[in-house]
Amino acid sequence: MSKILSGKEVSGRIKSELKEQTEILKKNNIFPGLAVILAGDDPASRVYVNNKKKACEEIGIYSEEYTFSSDVTEDEILDLIDELNKKDSISGILVQLPLPKHIDEKKIINSINPKKDVDAFHPVNVGKIMTGNYDFVPCTPAGIMELIKESDIDITGANCVVVGRSNIVGKPMAMLLLHQNGTVTICHSKTKELKEVTKKADILVVAVGIPNFVTGDMIKPGAVVIDVGINRMPDKKLVGDVEFETAEKVAGAITPVPGGVGPMTIAMLMKNTLKAAEINAKKGVNR
Repeated sequence: MSKILSGKEVSGRIKSELKEQTEILKKNNIFPGLAVILAGDDPASRVYVNNKKKACEEIGIYSEEYTFSSDVTEDEILDLIDELNKKDSISGILVQLPLPKHIDEKKIINSINPKKDVDAFHPVNVGKIMTGNYDFVPCTPAGIMELIKESDIDITGANCVVVGRSNIVGKPMAMLLLHQNGTVTICHSKTKELKEVTKKADILVVAVGIPNFVTGDMIKPGAVVIDVGINRMPDKKLVGDVEFETAEKVAGAITPVPGGVGPMTIAMLMKNTLKAAEINAKKGVNR
């Protein structure tokens, strides 16, 4: 039986620490504030936004929500971001993805002040992750690194395989593992002989968005398996990108779905928001 890596448990501890940090910042006249922009009627996005607002309340972070219908224009969102970039009470800006199809996501992300980009999707922040000299890290990879650290898993010299090449998870995940001296291979759904590669992984991170894509026979005995996927099946059950039942029998440690990576992502968003508040206070952006 695998050790279960509970993101729920670890994120609870992190949020308690962040609550204390928030109180200290407020005593120093630094007031963290997060603005969340939601466009369209994607039910999963609504759940994520509600969870983010709830976390802000728990920690003591001021939050604002801006909701648009799916026929919102690009200019309306750009105008709002311009306003939030200048707003002293807002230290972090988050645009919930995906956006309606007629809106250019890249253009929207590029309009956010990099110092308020708590999702770390702006090209400036992406470039900083490459060099290892970063302020913010995308919340899901950051949460995974925190979970690995809290579980006393040594990355140095480990064979790390990342299945998935998205800008949000796969690519930054690979860079963070590399910065911690992991030997990193990036794969994806089109990789030839994928099983041969995944079976060599000491640490396997799966983020392809395909339910039960990685099965137990693709995993090295004793490996650490991090499942980033969250897929709702026709019977409404939530499953990951890893087939938990078969993987759990082989892996040394594994994240569950739900309750694994998800709670860590939200904890890291809160951490990034506090960091943004400190950075902006130093720059005179936030008073």
